[in-house]
Parts: sequence; C-alpha cells; structure tokens
Amino acid sequence: MDLSFTPEQIAFREEVRSWIATALPPHLAALAAVDAQYGMKESMEWHKILYQKGWVAPHWPKEHGGPGLDATRRFILTEELELAGTPILSPFGLHMVGPLLMQFGAEAQQKRFLPPILAGEEVWCQGYSEPNAGSDLASLQTRAEDDGAGHFVVNGQKTWTTYAQYADWIFCLVRTDASVKKQAGISFLLIDMKSPGVTVRPTLTIGGTPSFSDTFFENVVVPKENVVGPLNGGWTVAKALLGHERTLIAAVGYSRRQLRRCKRIAAEVMIGGKPALEHPSYRARLAHLEIKLRAHQMANYRALAGAQLGHAPGPESSILKLVGSEIQQQCFELAADIMGENSLSWFNDPGVVPPLEQWVAPAYCYNRATTIYGGSNEIQKNIIAKWILGLPDR
Repeated sequence: MDLSFTPEQIAFREEVRSWIATALPPHLAALAAVDAQYGMKESMEWHKILYQKGWVAPHWPKEHGGPGLDATRRFILTEELELAGTPILSPFGLHMVGPLLMQFGAEAQQKRFLPPILAGEEVWCQGYSEPNAGSDLASLQTRAEDDGAGHFVVNGQKTWTTYAQYADWIFCLVRTDASVKKQAGISFLLIDMKSPGVTVRPTLTIGGTPSFSDTFFENVVVPKENVVGPLNGGWTVAKALLGHERTLIAAVGYSRRQLRRCKRIAAEVMIGGKPALEHPSYRARLAHLEIKLRAHQMANYRALAGAQLGHAPGPESSILKLVGSEIQQQCFELAADIMGENSLSWFNDPGVVPPLEQWVAPAYCYNRATTIYGGSNEIQKNIIAKWILGLPDR
C-alpha cells in the first residue's frame, strides 16, 4: 500500500491553498488567524463561496452536482480547509443525509432534496438521540403511525439536536412497528421543520453557543413518500450514516491546526522567565500529542487508500472516531494547562487575554462532547472489540 502523494496530488494541494488565500473574505480570515468560533451566519457565507467554486461537496459524484474528485483529492481539499481554519460547514446535509439519499433514496427524493443541500438553500439537522435513547439508539420511542390516508403522524422527542433552530429539515429515526424486535421496527423519515406540531428549544451550552436543542413532535403529519429506504428498514440506513459520521470526526486537519496553536501559545506564555515551550514537561506533552496525531493521520491515510479502491467505511471508522475525538480533547487540555489562569476566563472581550487564547476555554468546554456524539467512545470500543478484534459478546 503506497501512502505517499503523487506530484499531481501535491500540485492540487498547492492549488487549494492558493485559492483559499484569495477566496476567504478578510473578516473571516481575521477570525481564522486566532482560531475564533464561527456562527451559522459565517458557515453559510463560506458554504456559498465553496458552492460557487464547485468544492462545497468534494465527495459527491458529478451526476449529483459534485466535482467528481477522487478520494485522495477529497481528503487533500478537506485537510487544507481545516488547516486554514475556514468556517466548518454544517455536516448534516452535505455529509450525512445527502450521501444517504444517493445510496438509499428514491429518484424523486434525490431530485427534490439534493440540489438545495448543495446550494445551501436548505439546512438540515439530525434526529437520532432521545432522552432515553442515545448510545442505545435502538431504544428510541418517537413513533410514526399510519393515518390510512398516505401520511404518518409523528409524536415524540429528540434531544441533542445540533443547531435545530436553524434547520429547514430534519432526518429522523422513528418507530413504525412496535410489535417486532426493536431494531426491526424503525424507519428513516424526512420531516419539514416548518410542519405544524414541531417545536425546537435551544440550550445555551457551557461552550457559549446554543449548539444543542430539544425537538418535540406533536401530531406532526408527514407524507409517506418521505421514508428513505424500506419501511421498517431504517436501522440499516442509520448504520450506514453513522459510518460516514465517524469517519468525519477523525478531523486530522482540525487537530493539526489545534496542536499548532498549542505550540504558538507555548512559545508566547512565559513561565519562570522562559517560554513554556522550553519547559521539559510541556515539550514532552507536545511531543506525545504530535506522535499520536501522526499515527492517527497514517490510520486515516489507510482508510483513504481503502476508499480510493471503492471500499465503504467499515468498523475501522470507529478507530478514527475514538482516537480523533480523544486527540481533539487533549489539544485543548494542553492549551488550557499552558495558559494557566487565563484558561479560567471565557466569553472575553477582545484584549482581556492574548488573541490566540481568547477562544480556547469555550472550545475546551464544547469539545467535552466529542467523545459522546457520533456514538460514544464506549460504544466504539465495543464495535472494535466485536467486529475488528473478533472478541465474543459478554
């Protein structure tokens, strides 16, 4: 297996870097320079710019409006965007329900939903978790009942619905048959968030953003043609989507950028009259993280090589999710340790702490969630034990 890049791929990387340098508007570049937090407004602005370039969905095939890039060029483009610190796009349409519709959706569903996802005209959110069905997703209780007139009537609650307050549509797992074993009676349903009976209650997180919401459904009427895949076959669709989501969470470029910020902070913060970067304990922690991140990067390259051969994400995506989420948290933990008392302050006005440190504390708090969302890391360890190591169920 050759994990090196060809001259053509290296040239493509340079093309991406040059384009980002000119296409990123100055006000977004200023935020990127200090690794600031972006809101939905900035994300959608950048979405439209990438859409005009044709790079908003590098993993989409040409027949659905994508650029037709191969797996390696898709990876390069994504990594360069992460390294440049450009706004992170909402993943729910581009990376989750979009690819699912290509794989499982009817032609009419693809024609209706894919173009506005690509253009950034319709924003999506994900309705998987419930108050008593998070890691044990198959225990979900939101039900969709046939009204005998071509519709389902949906009742229930979803929780941790990321940025539901901005979404036009939600893809949901709903129970459509309660008489069979719990995984067999679930369907994958698309619901218009403007439907009567849908209520969203955002929650301000400790990270300083209203990232998560509770979403309630009270007698919400949904056309039957909004089921994706077979009726009661939603569990298979859901597992395919989670594979894409966990690969996404590997976030190698993002972690490289955060580690780079750690080093910059360590070079500026003075401890005992010399930069933190010169203290053996911090140097050792930075080196440990660098080695772990390089190993993670190579694991991601192996998955990339598999994708280049046409292999769909398998259980190895759990390794990428597990390790990638831990590295993200460790980067922010190390940055906070180096900052000392400055890390105890967040929601700062400009100038209260150095610009590079301003957004570390909120990001540290928000990233507590990385080892939970996308399937908790405990669940990933079970998948790795069973499907990769071949260990028996307990």
